[in-house]
Amino acid sequence: MPGARTSPRRLRGLARVRPTVRGNAVLGASVVLIAVGSALGLRDVVGLGAAGALAVLSSWVWMAVRRIDRGRGALQVGRKVEPDPAVRGNQVTTRLVVAPVQPTATALGRLARLQISEQAAGELCEQDALRAQVVTHPDRIAVRYRLRPQHRGRWALGPVLTSRVDVFGLVRAAQPLGAPSTVTVWPRTTELAVRGARAFGEFARSAHGARTSSSDDSVLRDYVAGDDPRRVHWATAARRGQLMVRTDESAGMPPVTVLLDRSTLPPPGTARSTSAAEDGEWAVEAAASVGISLLAAGHPVRLVASTGAPAVEAIPYSPGRRSEGTSQLLDQTVDLQGHTSRRDAEAGLTATADALRSTRRPAELTVAILAPLGALARQAVAAMAGDGNHWAFVVGPAASPELDESLAALRATGWHAVHVDPQLTSIDQAWDRLMEEHR
Repeated sequence: MPGARTSPRRLRGLARVRPTVRGNAVLGASVVLIAVGSALGLRDVVGLGAAGALAVLSSWVWMAVRRIDRGRGALQVGRKVEPDPAVRGNQVTTRLVVAPVQPTATALGRLARLQISEQAAGELCEQDALRAQVVTHPDRIAVRYRLRPQHRGRWALGPVLTSRVDVFGLVRAAQPLGAPSTVTVWPRTTELAVRGARAFGEFARSAHGARTSSSDDSVLRDYVAGDDPRRVHWATAARRGQLMVRTDESAGMPPVTVLLDRSTLPPPGTARSTSAAEDGEWAVEAAASVGISLLAAGHPVRLVASTGAPAVEAIPYSPGRRSEGTSQLLDQTVDLQGHTSRRDAEAGLTATADALRSTRRPAELTVAILAPLGALARQAVAAMAGDGNHWAFVVGPAASPELDESLAALRATGWHAVHVDPQLTSIDQAWDRLMEEHR
């Protein structure tokens, strides 16, 4: 796949056409013949030169106006990315097939003269060019190549840029083919040491003086008229002599809200190579890792990012131990960006903290990933605590007055909070420190 591009280029209207080496030679010869014929008064020579120039011009116009995705010779593109969504830093495989819409002689001839190059956003590529395996068949061109996305987000892949020559080899036309695809890239996640109710439930029970169900408890109950027969656990029913049905595995597990302070992310437009951008990605990956790990332990989990107009009641809890819950939570992280200003950031976190406090469910657990807090946000976030079921990472460089004040205010109201420098601490190390904080 020669000439693979790493930045999308939108071509509109006519195809981009230029003469080939042969076309330039014919044009040059035509100009000479016309000049010599005119000087010597030889009309036949002038006519011969004009015929050559007209042939190049006709091919130019024909190739410019003729679309390769329409008519009897129309071609089409099929593209498949696996896995989709992708995970930042992990390899994905893309398969591309260019084939005729109808296998007519015109379409097959056009396909035989076709060269293609794929276009991909730079965030999807390790290097400037894509290394591809190309297999040409009489009725299709099959391409296989790998990508390694380096940044979370949604990135363009395609359209295919085609290059073809006319039947006389006089001009070459470049034209896009097919629609672009969007590759969704999730953040990386780290598996954390969470053991269901033993990680959080025991602490919640000690706070409330009551026992809640753990991940090791039975999830079966007696059959009641109206239960879905598909939920009957036949092995247990045969052993006990009565019908038993499976209940929701998340029943009895306290819900968890993962609060992500978007102040941890740099403002939109910040270069991704900066330390602020790297710290922001650490925060997003930490939030995703906490959420996914607690989902796997059976807790219903939701991710709430700070915003100036929070609607936290509309954010659903993803069901524990279900794959769709994982996808739902990770999808929420894809488009996250920082606030445009420090003032907006503090106002957004304050409003979100107030909304979470007023809508909090009984026994709900909160895990927050925070930047060092300003005075208003510090007061609002600290006020969320009350029953001890609040944990926080405060993300940022050490030795900052706001950092020390934030940690002190959180701990004074019952939060279990630890400072994390993303440049020095991995997510699992930070999690272990946080768990040690409340023991």
